[in-house]
Amino acid sequence: MRDRLVELFRSRGLVPGDQLPSEAEIAELCGVGRSTAREALKLLEQEGMVVAERGRGRFMSPLGALKVERPITRFESISSMLEALGYQAHTVVLSVAEQAPGDVVREALGLADDDTVIRLERLRSDGDDPLVYSVASIVRDAIPGPVRHFDWSGSLSDMLAAHGHPPVSSAARLSAVELPEDVQRRYSLGGFGPWLLISETVITPAGRPVLYAEDYHRGDAFAFNVLRR
Repeated sequence: MRDRLVELFRSRGLVPGDQLPSEAEIAELCGVGRSTAREALKLLEQEGMVVAERGRGRFMSPLGALKVERPITRFESISSMLEALGYQAHTVVLSVAEQAPGDVVREALGLADDDTVIRLERLRSDGDDPLVYSVASIVRDAIPGPVRHFDWSGSLSDMLAAHGHPPVSSAARLSAVELPEDVQRRYSLGGFGPWLLISETVITPAGRPVLYAEDYHRGDAFAFNVLRR
């Protein structure tokens, strides 16, 4: 709904300072309830694209004049991102196992010393071109049952949501690195230069960390965009 509003405002040619339609008008135009329209507008306010003035309404902000394609601040799964970028990506599950987490994962997910995680290692490629190598550590009780009973090639966001833990936000760090040498050797991924590593801790609506991911994006295939204020 947030994305639909952005497109609606742009299609109307709204510029900074222009007043937006009311919640009731937006709800009618988009065929949704007023509460849904209100929450979507609040998201735009939080992002700084919309300014609310008490007693007057909502207006486009200067930030609303800028357009960034697929900003990195937008939370989405890698599967959705690759599809939107036009890649015909397929996923190979390299390994999946239940194990004790390392110190970094334990701290990121707030785990006790005896807790375990599901460690999932995958490679996404378009034809013969590798795109993203990823290692995900999932809180064990978030996806109950033996790990061999699941298809791990799909979206982890969708899988977590199906088990009552929908990911909604994350704290991420970006850096340019080489793939670990053992990964380069094992999966023939050497010679591509630096990869863009996104290390992130993903939380649910309740604020619970359920996933720690390290996603290596091939450096010459990806660029990430941001808005600066």
